[in-house]
Amino acid sequence: MNKDLKEDSSHQILLVTACVLLKRDGTVLIAKRPEGRPLAGLWEFPGGKVDAGEVPEAALLRELEEELGIRVAEQDIEPLTFVSHAYETFHLLMPVYLCRRWEGEAQALEGQDLAWVWPETLSDYAMPPADEPLKTRLRGLLDRSLGQGT
Repeated sequence: MNKDLKEDSSHQILLVTACVLLKRDGTVLIAKRPEGRPLAGLWEFPGGKVDAGEVPEAALLRELEEELGIRVAEQDIEPLTFVSHAYETFHLLMPVYLCRRWEGEAQALEGQDLAWVWPETLSDYAMPPADEPLKTRLRGLLDRSLGQGT
């Protein structure tokens, strides 16, 4: 076993969810973490921590309403991929969902900047280390999810 992958009791696993909100024009929503928060100034996909006793899907729907003021039905999200990333003090596990339908207009309710961007331009935005692989993988994942891939 790779020594980097051995159990480390000093690192808690932090479960968070993220969502790729996909508009009909093909753009996706990213949010810039506001000042005063960890990783401030970096762009990420909306979502957040899963509370104790909460399932990831319920956490995602709650976070989308709290952060963006949009309502999403559980049947309108689908698993897209996941991220597993070791930070210095914790290990992040992040299921990433795809959503193409929601009610309301996304608004920055927590002081964050929002941007609708083309997936191929994600490399222009600084993201947290855990999100970096999504910049290049997202286009292929979306193509397969939409039935356009091989």
